[in-house]
Amino acid sequence: MPDPRWDALAEILINHSVRLASGETLLIECFDLPDSTLPRLLIQKAAARGGRVLVETRDNRIVRELVLRGSAESIESWGRIDRQRMEQVQAYLGLRGSLNISEMSDVPAEQLELYNALYQKPVHFERRVTNTKWCVLRLPTASMAQQAGMSTEAFEDFYFDVCTLDYGRMAQMLKPLVARMEKAHDVRITGPETDLSFSIAGIPVVPCSGTMNIPDGEVFTAPVRDSINGVIRFNTPTIYQGASFDGVRLEFEAGKIVRADCAGGDVEKLRRIFDADEGARYTGEWSIGCNPKILKPMRDILFDEKIAGSFHLTPGNAYDEADNGNKSKIHWDLVQIQRPDYGGGTIAFDGEPIRIDGKFVVDDLRPLDSY
Repeated sequence: MPDPRWDALAEILINHSVRLASGETLLIECFDLPDSTLPRLLIQKAAARGGRVLVETRDNRIVRELVLRGSAESIESWGRIDRQRMEQVQAYLGLRGSLNISEMSDVPAEQLELYNALYQKPVHFERRVTNTKWCVLRLPTASMAQQAGMSTEAFEDFYFDVCTLDYGRMAQMLKPLVARMEKAHDVRITGPETDLSFSIAGIPVVPCSGTMNIPDGEVFTAPVRDSINGVIRFNTPTIYQGASFDGVRLEFEAGKIVRADCAGGDVEKLRRIFDADEGARYTGEWSIGCNPKILKPMRDILFDEKIAGSFHLTPGNAYDEADNGNKSKIHWDLVQIQRPDYGGGTIAFDGEPIRIDGKFVVDDLRPLDSY
């Protein structure tokens, strides 16, 4: 008999995340799944609602070969065909196993740039993100448990604890933060090796409560494209395009990254990422993380960007829902945790601190620290 927690997760994904309606088509993409329990449950629940289901199973080692050996023509053809399929669906679920987070680490930068430009951008950034009801999530594996420094059993308990929250309640809890961000004009962030200022005036604000990612718990907008000035050091380790980076430090002038360094990782590879195109040196998202059950990084952005007391800033493409006009082949969420155990820090809106050392300090936002 399957673990009943899988059934609870499947209910959330079908009924809350993608809100599948009768007659709609759902595409489920499965990457390196440890077993078929969740997709089977999703098929059953989608059929019960009168939905149609397409399922694609992918092996990331095969994806690596396609990217590594692909010509511009072959990757463009792959992207064109998969975009045509994406145009036929109304909902999308990306189920991602994590057998090896470094699978793409030895793919040359120029091949990754082709993949981003000719596959990821047309299929996902331009079509899936803007035209489907979608949600992406990881599935628990021994590899993920190892990343988190936990036993397999303890990680599974943690996983289901954070992934099966009452997301309807979360949606209500996020409303005061949305209201604060919608009224704010100027943002200033200070902390260790960090003093950053920018405007969010006129940019839409989007709450995230289980409709695009599981787990969830963030509110995002975007900086006005040319408004960021200052310096920031991210204290959360990160994986991007299969490569690991620690202590990424960025300097901004008039919205543009003018210097990039890192304490750990290949600094030249880091800088090449920001040279992918013009938009890679500007930012497309800024978000406050506030899931009270996620407290420490595990080099998995779907979890790390939701950490309580954190925020993330994103070089690269802006989402249509909070569009500041920046377009890019990349979208890289970089996380800073501001709780005292990570060095502390402050976020202020129009000169008023709203969060200090990872805790909200205004009455209407305090409940977000403990819901």
